[in-house]
Amino acid sequence: MSSILSAPADDAQRDRPAPRLWLPRRVLATRSALQWEHGRAIAERAAALGVEVRELPNDRLALDLSTDERRAYVEAKQTLAIVVAPPSRRRLQPIAPSADWRVDLAEGCPAHCSYCYLAGSLKGPPITRVYANLPEILAELPGHLGNGTVTSRSTSRAAEGTTFEASCYTDPLALDHLTGSLSALITHFGEWDVATQLRFTSKFDAVEPLLRLAHRGRTRMRASINPARFARFEGGTSSVASRLAALARMGETGYPIGLTIAPIIAAEGWEAAYAELIDAASAALKGVRDIDLTIELITHRFSPTSRVVLQRWYPGSDLEMGTEKRTEKRTKFGTVKQVYDTATMRSLRTFFEAEIAQQLPAARILYWT
Repeated sequence: MSSILSAPADDAQRDRPAPRLWLPRRVLATRSALQWEHGRAIAERAAALGVEVRELPNDRLALDLSTDERRAYVEAKQTLAIVVAPPSRRRLQPIAPSADWRVDLAEGCPAHCSYCYLAGSLKGPPITRVYANLPEILAELPGHLGNGTVTSRSTSRAAEGTTFEASCYTDPLALDHLTGSLSALITHFGEWDVATQLRFTSKFDAVEPLLRLAHRGRTRMRASINPARFARFEGGTSSVASRLAALARMGETGYPIGLTIAPIIAAEGWEAAYAELIDAASAALKGVRDIDLTIELITHRFSPTSRVVLQRWYPGSDLEMGTEKRTEKRTKFGTVKQVYDTATMRSLRTFFEAEIAQQLPAARILYWT
């Protein structure tokens, strides 16, 4: 643990603000999770940081949350559970357009984003569950090589090989100082001598432990960013400036990097706000030599279920979630999402493609959605 939290600092590190590290109020460790070495290591890291660790007598998560809905939400978000990923969670699923396959290290996120994509899609209180059985998760990967439908079959992205996305149901960097799971996965991909790439995106900036890993260019970190004027929608995260600075440090140590501009919010003044954001990204990354930079553009959307959940979690949020200037889009799973109407989407896309071409000409836009 000391290597993660107390590594010697050079002059640049000493001048840099300390990274944002989330500490839960309590950790619940199931009996099965503690049978795994990785699960025990997570519990030990949390205890070393002064967090209360409760070893449960079985695999049932006894949450004992408040009966007050708002208080229950806060208590759940302050809870980390060490559990065993069941076969259904270990079974890799396609995750277009980001990558070939989704690989889950955890479920849930410590951030407080009032547009949270997980709202309504995960069952139960919003606690963060981290998986102890990492060897079983890694064992699922080889059978999927060459079998995806995104980069595995793409001419433009063939150089990435088979891609695995680690941030569909969590922010793995936000948890790595507690779990070590992301670091272990990056190391695994660095040692895996096949045509493949690990991908993750984050709203946090604690990348220092990752800089020392033998990644061999097989992991792409993306910073999830939005304009500073929308910071009120992203509670509990690192500042955008810190995220961009962290991304630059990753690029400087040979990692392929990227920007996930999401969710793009077409609020009043969005043109100026996003122009400033792209300009800030350009300035932060201009010193990265031989930069390998991608950009993913994801517009704001929500489902009827997620809107209800989010309005319950964040009753004071002024994030627009009405149906005006929206249209219904049916997903491949048969669910319905409210997305911006055609005119708004066209205006947004035209702006971003032009602004990125001017400010970040070395970047490749992977997709727009």
